[in-house]
Amino acid sequence: MSRIGRMPIDVPAGVTVTIAADNTVTVKGPLGTLTEKFNERMTIKLEGTQLIVSRPTDEKEDRSVHGLTRALLNNMVVGVTKGFSKTLEIIGVGYKATKVGKTVQLYLGHSLLAGGTPQEKFCITEPEGITLEVAEKAVPITITVKGIDKQAVGQMAAVIRSKRPPEPYHGKGVKYADERIRRKAGKTGK
Repeated sequence: MSRIGRMPIDVPAGVTVTIAADNTVTVKGPLGTLTEKFNERMTIKLEGTQLIVSRPTDEKEDRSVHGLTRALLNNMVVGVTKGFSKTLEIIGVGYKATKVGKTVQLYLGHSLLAGGTPQEKFCITEPEGITLEVAEKAVPITITVKGIDKQAVGQMAAVIRSKRPPEPYHGKGVKYADERIRRKAGKTGK
């Protein structure tokens, strides 16, 4: 069996899990509600305070979906209890970010129109379920993406990073906060 797929998921107090007949799972918690439809071949059961995922056969397709289903269910439970976040750093001379209402304006070089306002492609509006926090006074400037859906948080962070990915020589641009830590660890051999 899959090592990840066979691990039970603990459902904490205050979280309710509803499983429909077509494998649509709804998880409600203190931070919100998530709903996802899973492969109908997988069996999802709520036994006491644990979610159990099992597969019908040992065929290749069933084995590959087993661990994925369990991981996605675990992300749903963690998302509605703790939430997810990703932190991005803006590094470069004159690079900055400001938040106006629900819009984050990025000033990343060649991003301004004649009037001094940023171009539309450098303005990012918060989608539903995602919160963007900008620490303008911090050095380096950081943008924190928060939400209950792990995939949506990752996608929004990737969209922001794609506006000016870090260049390899001086590191200017928008990068994940842990990229710098990983790079230092790689150089020192730790």
